[in-house]
Amino acid sequence: MSLLISCQKISNSRTSKENLSQPNFLVIITDDAGWNDVGYNGSEIKTPNIDSLAHRGVKLNRFYVSPTCSPSRVSLLTGMPSSRIGVVAPISGKSNKTLPDSITTLPQALKLNNYQNALFGKWHLGLDINNGPNAFGFDYSYGFLHGQIDQYTHRYKNGDASWYRNNKMIDEEGHTTDLVTKEAIDWLTKKRDTSKSFYVQLAYSAPHFPLQEEEKWKAPYYNTIKDSSRMDFAAAMTHMDYCIGKVMETLKSENLEENTLVIFMSDNGAMEHWYPTYQYDGKFKGNDVLGSNFPLRDWKTSNFEGAIRVPAIAYWKDHLSPQDNTNYMSVSDIMPTILSLIEADIPDYAEGTNVWTSILNAEIETNHDIYIRGHIQESLIHKPWKIIRNRHKNGSLAVYQLYHIENDPEEKFNLINDEVEIAKQMKILLEKQFLKDDKTVNVELK
Repeated sequence: MSLLISCQKISNSRTSKENLSQPNFLVIITDDAGWNDVGYNGSEIKTPNIDSLAHRGVKLNRFYVSPTCSPSRVSLLTGMPSSRIGVVAPISGKSNKTLPDSITTLPQALKLNNYQNALFGKWHLGLDINNGPNAFGFDYSYGFLHGQIDQYTHRYKNGDASWYRNNKMIDEEGHTTDLVTKEAIDWLTKKRDTSKSFYVQLAYSAPHFPLQEEEKWKAPYYNTIKDSSRMDFAAAMTHMDYCIGKVMETLKSENLEENTLVIFMSDNGAMEHWYPTYQYDGKFKGNDVLGSNFPLRDWKTSNFEGAIRVPAIAYWKDHLSPQDNTNYMSVSDIMPTILSLIEADIPDYAEGTNVWTSILNAEIETNHDIYIRGHIQESLIHKPWKIIRNRHKNGSLAVYQLYHIENDPEEKFNLINDEVEIAKQMKILLEKQFLKDDKTVNVELK
């Protein structure tokens, strides 16, 4: 029996209308949740539903993303480093940046294989409705186009409208977390084509600022978290976790759980704090404490582990055994892995690796390099080594750092001057990757 067929045992309780030949996919993305912001990693934040996925599924404990949000989403949908198309930072302001028409996205590839695709929540890969998810393979979409919105007005930090359904801008009342969850559940229970398998991307705004949570979500932390900003952050996580639980209950009640691979991930590590000035016309006070990447180093936007190594889980009832998996994987691996599971063609430009056998069995190690480019640094992981480079537009010499991230996961010891030969080899590997990037984001090295 092939791996594909063995991974597709179907419950007899599913309705006759369902397409039983292919699995469904649910990718849940949280925004700015750090390593220590989920309960199963020891956080003081209560995330029982996320923890349940972790304890019943595969904890992907070395899962890498980009340092910021738009680049991670590019890699998810294209299977390659976002720097290949010139996206190394959040798409913001009045930017017209979006995905190129020349690339087949993951939902477009799935659509060719009779999938129905839906996105709920954050898009952040095109700020105009004409460059929304429906232009890139999603049959149904709902949520917000921008990366940072008021949770109730749903407007971007500069006041621009962002809330939409499919190809139409709309106005609605309610908290973003609740609205996105309700729409996803409505689609799963009432709107989808049950003759097709589905790919759903459920992309929350939580726990990204501005933090606007009701007292009921803060109440569990009155006696345990003293800092009000951290309490607000924890409330956003717990609110989202509750909603994730409602979605998982829907999969179960609709007899979909046994045939749905659920992937949970954060788009990047946590941000340390937020001090707004002009944003939202001064409506919000600053947050001196937000997420926690402990014990990993640094914060969102850098290429240290705290920014790019994030909580991630793969859960598939009756198909994946609970395990802690320390194999090296990245967000670019999701597209080729999903397409390989349904024996679909993988586009030539996709650079990620099919890591399904390593998810099934942690003893089967991955061995591919992981290149990650941000707008401050770039890095290359060639296990167990990681090299980080800072380039400078003012013409000064580039600065390199080298870490053994298995012996030194907190990146305390820079070995660039101690491991001379390894550093030399790592620089060569990094430069080969750098030269593949879109030239609009490269500056000459000194």
